[in-house]
Amino acid sequence: MLKKLLFFRRKKSEEPASVAGTSSVALAPRPADHTPFAPTATPEGAPHRRRSRGSRSRSHTEIAAAPATPAPSGRPRLPEPVAPLSEAFRALGVDDVGLRAIAAFGFETPTPIQEQTLGILYDGEDVVGLAQTGTGKTLAFGLPLARLIDPSVLEVQAVIMVPTRELAKQVHDHIDFLGRFYGFITLGLIGGGRVRTDLMALERGAHVVVGTPGRVIDHMKRGTLSLANVRFAVLDEADQMLDIGFARDIDYILRVTPKNRQTALFSATMPESIGRLVYRYMRNARRVAVHPEQRTVESVDQFYCEVSERDKFLALRHLYETRDLGRSLIFRRTKIGVDRLTEQLQRVGIGAEAIHGDLRQSQRDRVMGDFRSGKLQFLIATNVAARGLDIPDIEHVINFDVPQNAEEYIHRIGRTARAGKHGSAYTFVGEWELDEWDRIKREVGETGMQYLAMPARWD
Repeated sequence: MLKKLLFFRRKKSEEPASVAGTSSVALAPRPADHTPFAPTATPEGAPHRRRSRGSRSRSHTEIAAAPATPAPSGRPRLPEPVAPLSEAFRALGVDDVGLRAIAAFGFETPTPIQEQTLGILYDGEDVVGLAQTGTGKTLAFGLPLARLIDPSVLEVQAVIMVPTRELAKQVHDHIDFLGRFYGFITLGLIGGGRVRTDLMALERGAHVVVGTPGRVIDHMKRGTLSLANVRFAVLDEADQMLDIGFARDIDYILRVTPKNRQTALFSATMPESIGRLVYRYMRNARRVAVHPEQRTVESVDQFYCEVSERDKFLALRHLYETRDLGRSLIFRRTKIGVDRLTEQLQRVGIGAEAIHGDLRQSQRDRVMGDFRSGKLQFLIATNVAARGLDIPDIEHVINFDVPQNAEEYIHRIGRTARAGKHGSAYTFVGEWELDEWDRIKREVGETGMQYLAMPARWD
């Protein structure tokens, strides 16, 4: 019996290494839709060999010209084009890989911000882009960023910072889509998600990080994220990030990235704080402006109502009953105010939910899903939603509280009347808000505003 046991052990140890080793080496998974030229996976813990400075990497034009190989079985193919290859984008310097990605997005004509920034960023210069939300900024910086990434080097080469979780998810999805064509991996580091999920993804490696500043810094301090090799940095909705208190975080993140990186900053406004940021961290940045001073939204009917603070909820119910309000976004200044109004609406049987920074990410996702699907009629939000949420087909915007300034007013009412559609905006002006409202009217212009009388008394 002892001889048999020794013989069995000896036979097992003599198995070929190619067979015995298959279960002991864990391969880092690739993104689902990576192209055949994506970086090959390496065993966990194996040292990564960087390319020497003198070696020449293949350009994306060469990659695009390479013969296409069939997708391996079990792996999805690249998204099919839904539009023809755009010669207008080609004229701006977009390569064949990018043109195929744009065709899969369904775009044919570049937006003004894309027309003005793509060439500059392709030339390696820094850019300060002034443009409103929804003007195509993600593709404007995403295409040059994608072409700069070296997929064969599995390290973070680009970082994109955005102010809110929802915007981070939107930008991540767009950049990840480009990554399927260019062969790089995109990772989202977004507050509210599970840190353990982040750690597992960081261990596998990524080329591009899209995140909110707080979560990015969290991983930097843990030692799980290094930005030492970043070649491209993006600050999207920079004024919004500064408004909600991310100034120190942005300073911290940019200080640890290489000074010779390329930087793109996009903002709807240009306050003094943005100017300081540009002076400190950007090199001879080219400024591009696409209607940054637009003061009205032509397709929005603007109404304002003078009503005492205590009667604002009654005024909202009056609008609900007499104006046939469809899907509406209601703004309040504070989280407490958002929660209180939500409870009041729910108490009288009106479908409403709150959205603000204190909610867990799962709650935010559920609320946004219900609102987009039409299950909810009212979404009550703080100002973060003015530029941080992608909410199509909003019919009405209601300023339950007067915005703090004209810029905020423009951003709020700009959430409706998108994609050529019509919309309405209502502003409730309380007795303590008359001076603020007068300043907004002077700056925006009273031409497009209509006074809407409220009942003299409430039953």
